[in-house]
Amino acid sequence: MKEKTRRYIVATDVGGTCTDTIVFAEGEPVHIGKALSTPPNFGEGVINSVRSCAATMGLSIEELFRQTQLFVHGSTVVDNTVLTRDGAVTGLVTTAGFEDTLLVTRGAYGRWAGLPEDEIKHPVMTERAAPLVPADRICGVAERMDYKGAVVRELDEAATEKALRHLVDKKGVEAIAVCFLWSVFNPAHERRVRDILRRVNPAVFVTLSSEIAPVPGEYERTSTTVINAYAGRITQSYLNGLQSLLSGAGYSGPVMIMQGYGGLLPAKEASERAVGLIECGPAAGVIGAKFLGEIMGDKDIIAADMGGTTFKVGVIQDGEIEYAREPMVDRFHYVAPKIEVVSIGAGGGSIVSLDPKTNTPLVGPRSAGARPGPVCYGQGGTEPTLTDVLLLIGYMDPNTFLGGSIKLDVENARRVFKSKIADPLGMPVEEAAFGIYRVACAQITDLIHEITVERGLDPRDFVLHAFGGTCGLLCGVFGQELSVRRVVVPYTASVNCAFGLVAADIVHEYSATKVLPAPTPAAEINAIYAPMIERAKRELASEGFAADRIQLNWSVDFRYSRQVHEVTTPVRAATPLDEAGVKRLMDDFEALYERKYGRGSAYRDAGMEMTSFRLTARGLMARPSIEKEKLGGAAPDGARMGRRKVFVDAANGMAEAEIYDFTKLAPGNVMRGPAVIHTPITTIVLQARQTGRMDAYRNIVIEFAG
Repeated sequence: MKEKTRRYIVATDVGGTCTDTIVFAEGEPVHIGKALSTPPNFGEGVINSVRSCAATMGLSIEELFRQTQLFVHGSTVVDNTVLTRDGAVTGLVTTAGFEDTLLVTRGAYGRWAGLPEDEIKHPVMTERAAPLVPADRICGVAERMDYKGAVVRELDEAATEKALRHLVDKKGVEAIAVCFLWSVFNPAHERRVRDILRRVNPAVFVTLSSEIAPVPGEYERTSTTVINAYAGRITQSYLNGLQSLLSGAGYSGPVMIMQGYGGLLPAKEASERAVGLIECGPAAGVIGAKFLGEIMGDKDIIAADMGGTTFKVGVIQDGEIEYAREPMVDRFHYVAPKIEVVSIGAGGGSIVSLDPKTNTPLVGPRSAGARPGPVCYGQGGTEPTLTDVLLLIGYMDPNTFLGGSIKLDVENARRVFKSKIADPLGMPVEEAAFGIYRVACAQITDLIHEITVERGLDPRDFVLHAFGGTCGLLCGVFGQELSVRRVVVPYTASVNCAFGLVAADIVHEYSATKVLPAPTPAAEINAIYAPMIERAKRELASEGFAADRIQLNWSVDFRYSRQVHEVTTPVRAATPLDEAGVKRLMDDFEALYERKYGRGSAYRDAGMEMTSFRLTARGLMARPSIEKEKLGGAAPDGARMGRRKVFVDAANGMAEAEIYDFTKLAPGNVMRGPAVIHTPITTIVLQARQTGRMDAYRNIVIEFAG
C-alpha cells in the first residue's frame, strides 16, 4: 500500500502537570491533545499526549507518525535538573588563581540575586546559593592568555592531566566544565583540555566556555559553562530516550527542540547546549502570543501563562519580544539569549498553606505537580491546591475535566481544605476558598505590575493573552484589576506553548567578541560578520532551507565607556553596513538605552563601545494556516448546559451563572457574565459585567463594562 504524504507537524510541550500536543497541516484545522505529565519519565507523557491528539483525528499514533514530517518539542528537563539539584556530579577546571570566581559570584549581589522581594529586604540574613560545583571539585591549572588572546603562559599539560584524573578518579565527576581567563579571545587552551580529557576518560561530558558562552564576564561565563555541564548528560539522556520512544511509535523524521530565545535546534545540537533549553516552554508561549497577535492586529500584548505549577508572563511591545537583561535559572546567572519571562510559583497545582508564624494564607510556591497532583485528582494528593479551591467555588465541573477523562473528587477536596485551611482560619469553607482565590489573583496582578508599571509601561495600552490550563479561570478578575484593553483566551489556550512551537523557526545563534569604539568603519564591522554569515548559510542549507527561506539578523552589544553591562541593539539598517548604517545603529542604541534606563540617561559624550557582534540565522518554517470563520448570531442558546452557583467577585459570594459548552459555541456568539465556559482542555470564567465573544478564530475575547 502506498504511504500517505508526510504533511503533519507535531509539537509537544512538557509542563509540570500536563503535556500538551498540537498537530497541524496546511489547509486543516489545528488538532489538540493533552495528557498528564509523567515524572520522572516525561517521555511517556509525550507519547500519551500525542496519542490523545491522534485519537481526536480518528488515527492511531502510528498512523499519525507515518504522516508526520517534523516533530517539535519543548521540555522543562534542564529547569527541573537545576531546581531539584539532580544533575551530574560536575567538576570545574579553570585558570590557576581564579578558582573562587564561581563561588564569589557577583560579590554581595550574589547573596540576594534570585530571592523573592520579602527576603531581599533583609540582605544581612541572606546567603549565596550553594554552587552546583563545590570548592573541592574546582581545580586551577597553570595557563594564561592576555585580554587580546595572546599566550602569556602555555598550558601545563602534565598538571592538567593530573587535575583531570583527580576529578574523575577521586571525586567521581561525570561532567567537567572548562573556563579559562580570556578564552573568549583564544580557545586553544580549553580545546587542549578537552583533548586530554578524552585520553583520561572519553565518557565524561565536557563543556568549554569558549563554545557555550564566548563572551566577556568571568562569573557569568563560568556559571553558564557549569550549568551546561551539570545538566548536559541528563539532557542528552532525555532526548535520546525520547527519540527512541518516538521511533518505537513509528516516527522516523527529524526532532527539533525549542530554545529559550524562541527558536528551534536539531535534537543533537540541542543536547550539547543544555543551557539553551532553560524556560523554552514559556518562550514558546510568548512566540505563540506574538503569532496570534499578528493575526488579530494586536502589537502590544501581555502574554500570561498559568499552568499547573507556575504563573509566567512576558511582554510584547510594538510587535517586538522583550529579551532578558540578566537571565537566571534558580539563583544562577547565565549568558544566553532568552525571551524575558518572569514567574511565580502560582499554578493550578500550587499548594495552599498557612504561614506557621502569622497564619496568613499562602498560594505556592510548592506544587503538587502531576503526581500526586491536587487532592481532587484522586491520585494520592493530601495537601489542598489552587485547583481544589477552583473546584470548591464552582468554577470546575467534576465531570468534564480533561474531556471527562478524570472525575474530580469534590468531597475529598472539601474535607482536606476544611481541615487544613478553613478550620484553622475559623472560616466557613466557601469563605476561605474565596479568600484564597483572591490571594492568587493579587499575586498575579503584582507580578504583571512588576514587568509593566515598574518598567514604565501602562497595562491599559495592552491586550492580555491568557493561556495555560488555569489562566482562563482567573483572568476575568486580574485582567479587570489591571484595566487592560481586553482579554483574549486563545482557542489553543491550554496548549498555547505547544502552539508556539509550531509558530517558531529553526534558529542558530552566532557571536564574535571584539571591543571596538563606536563609530568604527563599516568595512571592519562587516568583516567580523562575514565568516558567521558563511557558516550560517552552510548549516541552514544542510538542514534543507533554500536561500529564500533563510533570514539573517544582525545585532551588536553596546555600552558606554567604563560601564560594565551592555545593551543588545538590533541592526535595522541594510546589511552589509555602510557608514550611514553605523550611525543609525548608534542612534538605535541610545534610544534603547533610554527605554531601559529612563529618558535622559543616554550620554554620547561619554563614548561608546561595541563589545559583541551577534548573528541570528533563521530557517523560516511554514506557519499554521488559521482561517477566519464566518460570524453568526450573538445568541449562544445551542451551547447552554444549564446553570449553577459559582463565586462572583462583585457579589462577594456564590451566585447563579450560565454554563456553556465551548464545543457547541459558534463564531459570533456572545456570553454575558457571570458565566462559565467549559472546553475539553480548560475552563473560562466571565465575571459580572463582563462579556465573552467568540471571534472568527474561535478565541474567546473578554471585554469589561465601563
